[in-house]
Amino acid sequence: MKGPARFMSPMNFRWIFFVSRRFSRVDRRSRSAATGLLSSLGICFGVMTLIVTLSVMNGFQRSYIDSIMEISSSHIRYRAPFPAGDATEALLSGVEAQCLGDPSVIAATPFLEAQTLMTGVSAPGKGAREQAARIRAVPGDITRRDRGFASEVRIIRGSFSLGEPQSIVLGSALARSLGVSVGGQVNLLALSGGEDVALLSGNRLFTVTGVFHSGYADINSAYAFISLEDGLAALGESTPVMFSIKLRNPDRAAFVLRALQAKMGGAIVEENGAPPQGQGTGGVWEAWRHYNRAFFGALRVEKNILMLLVVIIFVVVGVNIYNGMRRMVFERRAEIAVFSALGGRKDDIQSVFVLRGLLTGLMGAIPGLILGLLICVQIDGVFMLISAVQYRLSLFAAMLVDPQRALLLRENPMYTVFASIPARVFPHEALATTLFGFLSALFASWAASRQLFSLKIAEVLRDE
Repeated sequence: MKGPARFMSPMNFRWIFFVSRRFSRVDRRSRSAATGLLSSLGICFGVMTLIVTLSVMNGFQRSYIDSIMEISSSHIRYRAPFPAGDATEALLSGVEAQCLGDPSVIAATPFLEAQTLMTGVSAPGKGAREQAARIRAVPGDITRRDRGFASEVRIIRGSFSLGEPQSIVLGSALARSLGVSVGGQVNLLALSGGEDVALLSGNRLFTVTGVFHSGYADINSAYAFISLEDGLAALGESTPVMFSIKLRNPDRAAFVLRALQAKMGGAIVEENGAPPQGQGTGGVWEAWRHYNRAFFGALRVEKNILMLLVVIIFVVVGVNIYNGMRRMVFERRAEIAVFSALGGRKDDIQSVFVLRGLLTGLMGAIPGLILGLLICVQIDGVFMLISAVQYRLSLFAAMLVDPQRALLLRENPMYTVFASIPARVFPHEALATTLFGFLSALFASWAASRQLFSLKIAEVLRDE
């Protein structure tokens, strides 16, 4: 029997597996057992570390990204070709209906936006606080129409209520900077609205009905929401109307954007910063990758560098397996010569060592995957355990040096912050990490076992 069929036969595989197992156990002087165990542990800890590190990094980044995408950016932005003064309810509903006609779109809501210098209306005798902010006018029922927006805008005081005229909802850091809370008043002192609105005014007073908090600090410190009706009065009729379009899958934004542009007309802002491309009398389309390309690009570079640093673990383990396997091939040259003399093909003998690398990779990658997932599930407990251990070690060391100073020690509060951010495991990343750890051992053993083809069987038998 020749070719692959011969290799896959049960009898052929049985002796290869038997010899590979014996090589990994006998002759302790060769340190093969210890080398295999250490290699498997290296792969295990490498896979576990990379999965946990990527998951924690995903948790940090996604808390920012989700807030940006759902609150300030949107997956697709559409600048309508008509100003706010011409935006009748029927016209807005028509644009929304056309967007929702695409099955990939789950929400399409109009909004107006401008920069403002906001001041808190303080009690007599107290100085007013000022803060630059971004004012956004949205539909009063936006929390019902846009579930993603509602999930990221977490109300900590009051409610997201814009039904009453001159109502406003502030970010938590913005409200703190202005020194106001629910029931207080703010004034839009300076406003970059349309041409028909005064730049400075002391009469644009709004009552705070709610304070929200999101996962991104810049949104908490800069964003405020008012109703579309109040926005039209405050920002002016010449203010451009924007639409926030949310998708089921943000990665398909470019495809959906071109489908909507083909149906509704308009120009597309390219991701590379080129001038808008398109035709017709429609507005301007912009995907999230272009709108936030600097920020998301920085996050991607940060994650790639982190992956590169941790992947070095697999490179080191692979080199260790390669050197250990080369040493084993050299030490087993007498047995290899006997197998060849008895009719064993070099491909079959090479399979003995490749199988050893395969088992080493499996014994490291699978436990590493399981441990990594378990740690990610209990990441909050892991951070709190690290905090407790660090605190007790610091307390013990301080007691030896200065018992009085030891009484002032407290646990590091940053671990509590870390524990509050959930680790997010992406299946494709966990699978790729596991396969990379497994394949590093398999490739290293295959490369090292090619030394077999340089052995002269007759010379080995004569020397032995």
